[in-house]
Amino acid sequence: MSVTKLESMTREAAPVTVVDGYVPVIDLSSAGSGQDADRQLAAVIDEVCRTSGFLVVVGHGVPEATVTEMYRATRELFALPAAEKAALGAKPSDPLMRGFGRKGSLAASNAEALVEHERALPDVSETYTINRLGEPAGGRALPADASAALRTPNQWPDLPGFAEAYRSYYAAMEVLAADIMRLFALALDLPEDWFEEKIRRHMTNLTANFYPAQPVPPAPGQLRKGMHSDWGSLTILYQDDGPGGLQVLDKTGEWLDVPVIEGSFVVNIGDLMAIWTNNRWISTVHRVVNPPRELAGKERYSVPFFHQPAYDALIECIPTCTGPDNPPRHEPVRSGDYITGKFSRAYGT
Repeated sequence: MSVTKLESMTREAAPVTVVDGYVPVIDLSSAGSGQDADRQLAAVIDEVCRTSGFLVVVGHGVPEATVTEMYRATRELFALPAAEKAALGAKPSDPLMRGFGRKGSLAASNAEALVEHERALPDVSETYTINRLGEPAGGRALPADASAALRTPNQWPDLPGFAEAYRSYYAAMEVLAADIMRLFALALDLPEDWFEEKIRRHMTNLTANFYPAQPVPPAPGQLRKGMHSDWGSLTILYQDDGPGGLQVLDKTGEWLDVPVIEGSFVVNIGDLMAIWTNNRWISTVHRVVNPPRELAGKERYSVPFFHQPAYDALIECIPTCTGPDNPPRHEPVRSGDYITGKFSRAYGT
């Protein structure tokens, strides 16, 4: 999967959609410039979320230097000796698995029956996670009845500039996620600030994925990351152009590559947004495949921001997503109870 520059792919007939496809490339640069522009963006987003649930965004406003510093820090992190990484391992008591991840089964999703057979094999990857709840003031985002373990501190490596780079990147993702949620509200025929209070005190994991070189072929059926759907409201993913990459499962059962576009982010819907929208929008199964053997010596990195609403946000059917012939399909659930339950079933926290 090679990186693509957009200059050669622009479509004059559709200025919002830069590149068509099952996973289209959408230009967000017009967001906030006026009601007409926002409505046009929202209409495109609604259509994509009804079909693939995946899009690639450019014109997002995240400074290039912020991404560059995060990527530098990520590479330094995973280059640490194994013993130093093990010392930063996620504590068994941490319900959000901050630090270096432990093995589990990600089959605790809406796609359990589909993915169970593949999730029995461990991913060929390493992960590292932080969450704003692990920062000194993070606990202020939690209600009184939330578990004290959610305040488990982030585990920072002893690397110059690492924490600063990750905090800066996390802050940029918070802004972008809020911008996208505003467009989501418009796409769902809601006031543009409908999600604002529900996400102000969000509890989002930022996870770095390292996919090492594969001098020895993985076991048959074993992937860099097995098929799964994400759990939260939306995911914003940075991915580099290393070989072996992200694929989505389309409605015909075919695996399609997600475009790697220079300076872009991949955005996809999570299970929680599917619940919120009464299945109007879909949470699509995806995976990360292994590189071809001739490129198996290459590493790959990606960094997803798993946006999760505030702990006490009640996730129940959005009013515009139900009607006399379309009753609510899901029971209401608190965001915090939902996500900690997912982690508990998948990782035994």
